[in-house]
Amino acid sequence: MSTSEQPLDGRIALVAGATRGAGRGIARMLGEAGATVYCTGRSIRGNPASGAHRPETIEETAEMVTAHGGRGIAVRTDHTDPEQVRALIERIAAEQGALDLLVNDVWGGDALTEWKPFWEHSLENGLLMLERGLHSHIITARFAAPLMVARGHGLIVEITDGDSFGYRGTLYYDLVKTGVIRLAFDMAKELRQHGVTALAVTPGFLRSEEVLDYLGVAEKNWRDGAKSDPHFIASETPCFVGRAIAALAADPDVMRKSGRIVSSWELSEEYGFSDIDGGRPHWGRYFAATFSTPVLSCDDTFYRYWEQGPMEAVAAAEHGGT
Repeated sequence: MSTSEQPLDGRIALVAGATRGAGRGIARMLGEAGATVYCTGRSIRGNPASGAHRPETIEETAEMVTAHGGRGIAVRTDHTDPEQVRALIERIAAEQGALDLLVNDVWGGDALTEWKPFWEHSLENGLLMLERGLHSHIITARFAAPLMVARGHGLIVEITDGDSFGYRGTLYYDLVKTGVIRLAFDMAKELRQHGVTALAVTPGFLRSEEVLDYLGVAEKNWRDGAKSDPHFIASETPCFVGRAIAALAADPDVMRKSGRIVSSWELSEEYGFSDIDGGRPHWGRYFAATFSTPVLSCDDTFYRYWEQGPMEAVAAAEHGGT
């Protein structure tokens, strides 16, 4: 491929949580765009992560990155362990001298989520979900950010679920998914002066390996899954959000999105990419048509509440001498 076809040639990326699902799709498409991608997670060949019960491994993901035209490097990492994350970032610094992109996609909460009131939800499962899905992101960003700050350039992407501020069905799940959005906003505030962008991205109805298995279909006949779940007809492969991340990373003006949450379908319309099957799924449009109401996604009015808070007022007063 030419440089124009691989706009991320020479860029160094870390996809934390690249074993399967969105993380694997993101890693693959960053490879398609020419990046060197460190693929991390706990499941490796011969030693799957405890409780994962899935066949995917980070080595397979790294091989897919390379097959798509990039360079995949698998590193087993438990992102809830600060020392393991520190060692990972030190290795990236030693081997590459830089880190251009961090994608925080660590989750591991599907099996822990209980769709019931918080006082009936297992406290142990709920707190473990926070550790896996939120604490891990904070830990990883903490060690990765200095590499970007030192260069005055970089992009941190938080993967979440949904682009609204609405309740997500159960307390712990909602805390994690809105928590990483807030994490992106807070990091954006502190990183902006250093030239580093932080934002959150949501896919739509993700056609992950686990969902395909659950519905008893494969990618080649995925539409048959709509017989069990009619909303599946509007699903997207993990590569769709992967191309969204690649487009963001290649955008020289990505800072204008810092502190915001964007969706795969909106980015598809903005940047003009399609899913790997040639489709252009649009979960927002499908939802509005199906349920006769649009999702109230975070918009400019909403962001003003974040961007014009009391700390900004204090800073403005002190700067103005009033």
